[in-house]
Amino acid sequence: MNSEPGRGGQQVKPPLSEAAKASLAKTRTLFRMFVVSVLGAFFVYQLDVGYLWLTTVLTAVGLVLGVVLLVRAIRLRESKLVLFGTISGLVVAAVMVLLIVTTLVLYDQVRECQACLGRALTDRATHACMVQFQDVLPTKMR
Repeated sequence: MNSEPGRGGQQVKPPLSEAAKASLAKTRTLFRMFVVSVLGAFFVYQLDVGYLWLTTVLTAVGLVLGVVLLVRAIRLRESKLVLFGTISGLVVAAVMVLLIVTTLVLYDQVRECQACLGRALTDRATHACMVQFQDVLPTKMR
């Protein structure tokens, strides 16, 4: 690697070509979109079970962008931070897939529990909602 000594004995990287700059900019844009989709899916899931479709779409977009970023990060070796962030985000997206599938299977029970929790004004009422939810779960899921 052609590097010149910089200040304090540090190595100075050679300037990037225009193609490398464009590739890095594209990777950063994809990474930002990936982070927004994964975090958006996580936060939308917590809003209401009625928005499960949006959570599913955002999770699918996150998975696709994550795979694209993973391939780019490995093939082009642009940034270790992008690689680490992509792997972390893909783990979150995988957990979201499990949550989505579980919620789809128990859609009616989750909807009733959310409605009950929305009406609960005290800790005692909230606890009663949770007990009621646990009672309607299949015995294998408890």
